[in-house]
Amino acid sequence: MNFQQAVASVFRNYANFNGRAARSEYWWFVLFSFLVSAVLTLIDGSGLLSGIWSLIVLLPSLAVGARRLHDTDRSGWWLLIMLVPLIGFIVLIWFFVTRGNDGPNRFGADPLGANGALAA
Repeated sequence: MNFQQAVASVFRNYANFNGRAARSEYWWFVLFSFLVSAVLTLIDGSGLLSGIWSLIVLLPSLAVGARRLHDTDRSGWWLLIMLVPLIGFIVLIWFFVTRGNDGPNRFGADPLGANGALAA
């Protein structure tokens, strides 16, 4: 999945907490969100625009995070571990960088398909 496909997929599924998201979809969206936030901060030094952007991408970020956790066969409720200072962030990053399960799992079909290439 390339950059444009990932961003489009996340916004198309902005409130979909079901199914699975490949690593590429998650990390391309994280990069996109970070870059937009950085540009908005540079444009408006007060951070108002960046704060508004953060509110806009809050629900899509939670949804793609839950789908990413589903790809590793974990419940989306694991996102709440972020509330544990420092350790929660480290554990969640580890979950997000871990390779997803091959083949279907209890959350749906493999987003990469059977041969490891991104499913259409």
